[in-house]
Amino acid sequence: MSGRVIFHIDLNSFFASAEILKNSALQGQPVVVAGLNRRSVVSTASYEARSYGVHSAMPLHMALEKCPELVVVQGEYSWYEELSERFFKYLRKFSPYIEPASIDECYMDVTEAIKAYKRPLDLAWIIQKDVMEDLRLPCSIGVAPNKFLAKMASDMRKPMGITVLRKQEIAKKLWPLPISEMWGIGKKTVPMLEEQGILTIGDLADERNEKKVMTLLGKHAYQFIQHARGNSSNQLNFNQSLQSISQSTTLDRDITEYDEVKTVFQRLARTLSQRAKDERLSGRLISVSIRYHDFSNMVRSVNIPNYTNDINILLENALYLFDRNHNGKPIRHLGIGLASFQTAKSVDQINMFQEPIENTNEVEQVLKELNKQLPDAHLTTLGKVLAK
Repeated sequence: MSGRVIFHIDLNSFFASAEILKNSALQGQPVVVAGLNRRSVVSTASYEARSYGVHSAMPLHMALEKCPELVVVQGEYSWYEELSERFFKYLRKFSPYIEPASIDECYMDVTEAIKAYKRPLDLAWIIQKDVMEDLRLPCSIGVAPNKFLAKMASDMRKPMGITVLRKQEIAKKLWPLPISEMWGIGKKTVPMLEEQGILTIGDLADERNEKKVMTLLGKHAYQFIQHARGNSSNQLNFNQSLQSISQSTTLDRDITEYDEVKTVFQRLARTLSQRAKDERLSGRLISVSIRYHDFSNMVRSVNIPNYTNDINILLENALYLFDRNHNGKPIRHLGIGLASFQTAKSVDQINMFQEPIENTNEVEQVLKELNKQLPDAHLTTLGKVLAK
């Protein structure tokens, strides 16, 4: 393979697999992880349960109607976190370039790592085999030149599949898929697209439908179109030192109102900002974690142009990530993280596209600090030069 090689590694029916690992008597049975009352929804279903038509987000009473023999397990999140840590620790033996997407999936840049193997897919096969043998967790792996295609590839064969999706193959492998299977397209958006004749991923990629799609999908339309055409980022958000700081809270009750979410994020951002300042840390990678009432988990991150520990920037990006990714379920746990650090002692790279600083005293202070750190430099303002 030429260019970058990205793996998307997805643990199959993770919570159910974790419960089976803890209790081998559940092996081969239709298992779901959910709350223990009939108003709960299914968080994860084993593949045996899925054969009855049971799936995640289905109300538990409906799942029991479809499969009266269903085994319902409440779930233990600390156990899932422990297994997840083992999983990521194992993967880092092969590459430090790992971007977690959630508790049970990640992107992995293996461009250099695969050079040690005779055949590129040997690495994927070894990872899948050892995760199953050593951790007793089944996984699927998508192999592609960018993140979107890798994610789509890993979904194509489950459980325990390895799928390669090259750009030249998207017309055959990707475009015939129904639009509902495209990652990032929400359930509410699917009927809108279908009503306008956008039935497949190929329809979304079709230039003839571009204006229609731009109208329907608004500000994110161009990104979706590019994804459907096989164009996506191959840059991973990761921190090689693995150093990060975060603040999180488990709520006293499930919340759904946006104002409540914003209040929690404000509190977390304030504490995280102060902690970063105390430790003289500034970071470029901001992440949020959301755990829902049904134990499903979502982690998303964004790389910002400049290093920061400012509360307003932390809060703004946390809310941006929340707005783009929240699925509407009641929320049990929220967190904000900061990573990809430089220390506050380091000299910040000045961004020529930033707005100029209004306050002259702030400019003078910045120049004073730079001249102190760069003894051979004699930096001054343009105004002083012209005044001479």
